[in-house]
Amino acid sequence: MIQRHNPRPHLHGASVHNGVIYCSGHAATNLDLDMKGQTEEICAKLDTLLAELGSDKSKILQARVYLSDMTAKAQMNEAWMEWIDAADMPSRAAIGGCDLGDPKRLVEIVVTAAVG
Repeated sequence: MIQRHNPRPHLHGASVHNGVIYCSGHAATNLDLDMKGQTEEICAKLDTLLAELGSDKSKILQARVYLSDMTAKAQMNEAWMEWIDAADMPSRAAIGGCDLGDPKRLVEIVVTAAVG
């Protein structure tokens, strides 16, 4: 059975199947923030979403981080490392040079996590 959460006009915020949460890309609401600030906001959103679905950041299996500018990757990494415990690091890819739909949108994060 597939459960879908947080419906939007063109996607769901997450889908759950066989104990795995597949999150859509999440971006910051406050686009006036720098790369670190936007990453921090997204991580807080992911904390909320994962908790609603019976999980947390320690259960993230994989992350894909889309960056508009790879020269700011260190700022994203700083926020990421402050957010997630070193013992719980998921596999992760950072993809740079992405057009995220708004020149002020600097980062978008997609995660897959285990439930429970």
